[in-house]
Amino acid sequence: MKYFTLIAAAFFLLSACNSAADQSGGTSAASEQTTGAGQSAVQDDESGKDVVKIAVGSKDHSTLVAALQAASYVDALSNAGPFTVFAPTNAAFDKLPKGTLEDLLKPENKDKLRAILEYHVYVGVLKDALLADGMTYGMASGENVTIGNKDGKITVNGANVIASIPATNGIIHVVDAVLLAPAPAK
Repeated sequence: MKYFTLIAAAFFLLSACNSAADQSGGTSAASEQTTGAGQSAVQDDESGKDVVKIAVGSKDHSTLVAALQAASYVDALSNAGPFTVFAPTNAAFDKLPKGTLEDLLKPENKDKLRAILEYHVYVGVLKDALLADGMTYGMASGENVTIGNKDGKITVNGANVIASIPATNGIIHVVDAVLLAPAPAK
């Protein structure tokens, strides 16, 4: 009986300490959720990488990462997905007319930037086998892209897919051009 009483007292003491730590600013799930940081702030060096972490780790995608940050889309693309991201390289952004990127990164142009970035994201996973010639897919922006596939060379709206990288929340298809939605019909 003394042994049981000792265990019960120890359990009660530990429970009380944990409760007090939670109320006094100790770490708990509830206190971590109130920090305002999103999914991208989760530290996990053991699991596979999501589409954002892959882009952040790529020296060829620093411009895309800067655009995602300016559009406040880092957390959205760090979520479970699944997503297919057609990810333009830095060289692809360099092909835009001079000053275009700098203009899009301004806070007052956040909606324009978001529309362009959404045109690069499909909600779902489009593996190479689904990228058949002539297929069209509706992007997060509401606009469609058209796939080309000739002799195993895949394109999206004419941009070459130069690599495909699986991620924990989808897939990245690296492209050599920034995708721009067609102008609305007048």
